[in-house]
Amino acid sequence: MLEYLRNAAEKPLAKFLIALLAFSFVGWGVAEWIFGNVAGDNTLIKVGDGEITFQQFSMERNREMAAMGRDEQRAVYTDPIVADQLAARVLSNLTSQRLAENRADDLGFVVSDARIAREIRSFPEFQENGQFSAYLFDYVLNNSGYTEAQFASILRSQVLRSMVLGAVGAPVSVPKFAVNAAYNARYATRDVEYATIDFDDFKVENPSDEQLRSFYAQNPRTVPEFRTISYILVPADMAKPDEYDAAYETAIKVEDDVIAGETFADTAKKHKAKHVTLKPFSADKRPTDDVLTDQVIANLFAMDEGMESEMIESKKGFVIARVDKIAPAHTEDFDKVKKDLVADWKHAEQKKQAYVRANEILVDLNKNGKLEGKKSVNVSRASGAPAALLNAAFNNPIETKTIVPDSDAFYVLNIKSESMPKADSKKMDAVRKELESVSQNALMDDYNSFLIREYPVRVNEKVYKRVFGK
Repeated sequence: MLEYLRNAAEKPLAKFLIALLAFSFVGWGVAEWIFGNVAGDNTLIKVGDGEITFQQFSMERNREMAAMGRDEQRAVYTDPIVADQLAARVLSNLTSQRLAENRADDLGFVVSDARIAREIRSFPEFQENGQFSAYLFDYVLNNSGYTEAQFASILRSQVLRSMVLGAVGAPVSVPKFAVNAAYNARYATRDVEYATIDFDDFKVENPSDEQLRSFYAQNPRTVPEFRTISYILVPADMAKPDEYDAAYETAIKVEDDVIAGETFADTAKKHKAKHVTLKPFSADKRPTDDVLTDQVIANLFAMDEGMESEMIESKKGFVIARVDKIAPAHTEDFDKVKKDLVADWKHAEQKKQAYVRANEILVDLNKNGKLEGKKSVNVSRASGAPAALLNAAFNNPIETKTIVPDSDAFYVLNIKSESMPKADSKKMDAVRKELESVSQNALMDDYNSFLIREYPVRVNEKVYKRVFGK
């Protein structure tokens, strides 16, 4: 019997289901702990007349975690952002499944027991020597925590969803003329002429204080909000249960002392924790620090000065952070930026003069058909000229004459002609596959929108907040 167990455990589905069983013990009793005496109110999301319960969410989450590697599982437990992403993905998948099942009910689709039996018998994980083994089927399900009815229900849902979404997910045939049009638009080339008017070709004198002040009034410099943050880290290897538990107990004591009014420095020293005070930083330019994840930064920049965060689980251990000081966003004083303004003012003046010159050249081009200082090139959508010119060359009709702005120059552009590409079967096949994929995705998006209109999705805020604390 033990040898049979070992052989069965090597089968892929058996590994998956046994792993799922292991994770089911982790969550044992969680629903009752969360819901207490209101276990009847455990609907997380209503989808039309259907519902997604906490138990369904918990089972699906455990199933996804069972398929993860050890490092991925550790990240879920130690990084709140990763845990939130997993929860969002699971809820999204369950909602999509429920939408399809609702549609199947309305369309009157039925999956017979005989169909489910055929599906079960076709699983290679339940076969031995090419034949279905009832013993292996019972053994794998029993050791995974599934009943035969639960497993059959999962299969029935999958078949119903395939009935609803099968036609929508079928390959979409794109007409040949559409492929040709897309191919020609992508690989055609154009003959253009253009003249470059560089800003640097125009010399300007240094501005007066009055000119700088006027310029600064129209182009003020805003200093973003800066915050000074400090935190206490109770270090631990979060993957080791003993270290995790010990660090958690210490972190609770740290939190109690901070609430009681002790300083971060004294509290950290008392509990042999790490105290870190960071230099002032803005939300966009934060220091490199493993503790400062996107979620932690978002929370810290939403807090008032002098406030401490709740206990945070990080990859390095438990963290309590505080906003020590806030320097509000403000417009910088003119005298502090006066020297830096000179270069900006000169650049703006050069730009004005360059634009005047570009207009003179364009007028001459329209009047006499001559483009002073022209350069003649053949361009594709991706090469042959500066990016700004390429965009203008293919976003305007043939014979267009116009001025194209760029960061340090203006271009006077004359679009002369267009050449269609030679047929290339490999490239055309790639375009066809791309169009088919885009069309299929658009069709699926439209159908999903239809399902959402037919079966509105509503979140049970009370239960959702109780489960996720948000």
